[in-house]
Amino acid sequence: MTQSKVAIVLHAGTGNHEQTARALHSLLYAKELQERGNEVRLVFDGAGTEWLARWTEPQEGQDGQLAGFFQEVKQAGLVYSVCDFCAGAFQVRDKLVARDEPLVGQYMNHPSLASLVDEGFQVWIL
Repeated sequence: MTQSKVAIVLHAGTGNHEQTARALHSLLYAKELQERGNEVRLVFDGAGTEWLARWTEPQEGQDGQLAGFFQEVKQAGLVYSVCDFCAGAFQVRDKLVARDEPLVGQYMNHPSLASLVDEGFQVWIL
């Protein structure tokens, strides 16, 4: 089996059921791809930065389940980053900085998708 490189960009915010499904599936796809030996990166961008802020603090109910799932995938080796600009725009930057999360801003203070493509990653946007 040929190993692939996939970057999943999570843009969906925390506002409704559809967005929650996109967040869940970003983790589900990352986990499955990792388990098959593929290189995966998850990029929290746009409103998706809100998820990382939620998943790195204690939660109950569905948010708690997603946070636990994120921790499981992270412990399995998930490489992820968060858009510096968007974290500020969605008012979660201070929380993420306090938790030493990997903020990036290579292109106009946003993650560089061109760099990911140059490194051979397929880019999936959710």
